[in-house]
Amino acid sequence: MKFCSECSTVLKLDAKKKLLVCPKCGHEEPSEAPIVMVRNTEEKDKVVVIGKKERELRTLPQTKVKCPKCDNLMAEWWMVQTRSIDESATQFFRCTKCGHTWRDYG
Repeated sequence: MKFCSECSTVLKLDAKKKLLVCPKCGHEEPSEAPIVMVRNTEEKDKVVVIGKKERELRTLPQTKVKCPKCDNLMAEWWMVQTRSIDESATQFFRCTKCGHTWRDYG
């Protein structure tokens, strides 16, 4: 890592010019080390398709609570810290019958 002698910003490599260039002030200087270009040959993330059976799997815990939309008495639940850390987490529910999602601020 090398810093600009004009403004002390970290110099970036300009591969076309084969120079170190300051992104702030535009100062250019030759690199003291040999420039080696490396290409990323790793595979890109693969898209995973979830089948119909797998989509129906229920992995969240369930509790008895009345759905405000269809009056079903069973829902999945999870908690998320939606506000500052010194306040309680928000509990979310999703009806197992109609899929309606609502929250309880506790």
